[in-house]
Amino acid sequence: MTGSIEGLERFDSPGKGRSLRVTRPFKLGELLFSCPAYSYVLSLEERGCYCESCFTRKNGLAKCGKCHKAFYCNVKCQKGDWAMHKLECSAMTAFGENWCPSETVRLVARILAKKKMQKERCLSEKILQIGEMQSHIEDVDNEKREMNEADVARLHRFYSKHLDFPDHKDLLTLFSQVACNGFTIEDDELSHLGTAVYPDVALINHSCLPSVIVTFKGTSAEIRAVKNMKPGDEVLISYIDLLYPTDDRNNRLRESYYFTCDCQECKSKSRDKTKLKVRKQRDPIEPEIISNMVRYARKAIREFRLLEMCEQSLEEMGAVFDDSNVYMLHMMYQAMGVCLYMEDPEGAIRYGEKILKPYKQLYPPYSLNVSSMYLKLGRLYMGWEKHSMGISALKKAMAIMEVAHGKDHYYVTESITEL
Repeated sequence: MTGSIEGLERFDSPGKGRSLRVTRPFKLGELLFSCPAYSYVLSLEERGCYCESCFTRKNGLAKCGKCHKAFYCNVKCQKGDWAMHKLECSAMTAFGENWCPSETVRLVARILAKKKMQKERCLSEKILQIGEMQSHIEDVDNEKREMNEADVARLHRFYSKHLDFPDHKDLLTLFSQVACNGFTIEDDELSHLGTAVYPDVALINHSCLPSVIVTFKGTSAEIRAVKNMKPGDEVLISYIDLLYPTDDRNNRLRESYYFTCDCQECKSKSRDKTKLKVRKQRDPIEPEIISNMVRYARKAIREFRLLEMCEQSLEEMGAVFDDSNVYMLHMMYQAMGVCLYMEDPEGAIRYGEKILKPYKQLYPPYSLNVSSMYLKLGRLYMGWEKHSMGISALKKAMAIMEVAHGKDHYYVTESITEL
């Protein structure tokens, strides 16, 4: 039997199918609903910094006494996570360096374990059960099918001791469901913390003009209005980065979610001219070329001049991009990350300042991409003893975060403490 969420209802939207809409008014920044994760997993890169159970960041986390790999706030968190951690605990020790499941494989293993333990509808399935999530298995191309097959093989290799597997077809469907419906849990600077599935949130459709935003409090997802909503308005989020022009956005949507957006922004392409602004360009440069340069930069990260080399290569190819060109912005964002890695705050500030102005123009109001950039710059300014600039940037970040996260969210209270 289908449950319900107060103030919301499922409905069939023409051309979209299952959808979600509000049945009462919601104000800007108001919480529509909170959804606990059906299953989640902490990224291996964040182990030791965050609790595996509640995703709290703190010093002095306690190690698992068996594998010495997982970390917890306290005994309560460790016991609460044991049903999931035991899937990996002995295997990590047995396989040693050969233990290498992807984050998706780890999440699917936990979903299978949860399905076996949880026979009743859980709190994350009030209006959509996990088995009802869209898989698009019939649309998966050969390359993705091969990747899913490889993940299924890793699942059998690393988790066969503790799991009973469904048949092969059902496993492939589950991997496709996770690919289409999984969420990346991020911190206040949009750094990747882990991956989770939220069946009720998976009911929300995409728009390049979203009405709500999804943020995270621990392992729970929170959905808040980014504009005033009236009864009957559809609940819409953005599945992709909205920085990119229309054709690029729809290419990404078709690649990952198998549909094309027909929102008003995609029909009018009103912001494409700004997003594709170029001062001079002899020959078109494909985004893939810039992506390749960025990949090269990452591999050669020990050489600090790599970013200047990339920029010089672009100039030699005849492309001098305006700062508002989205592909140049992507490159500058990577440059900022390299500067932080190289412990060059002055360089990071320089790139961050270049990025911020076009970010404010190109992203929608209350974008976490903008607030995270203000946060990074604010913290860099404070560390560089540019206190007035740091305070100004942190206040601007907080103005966005109070809407997107809510005034009582610990990211907001932490920013108040920083101020």
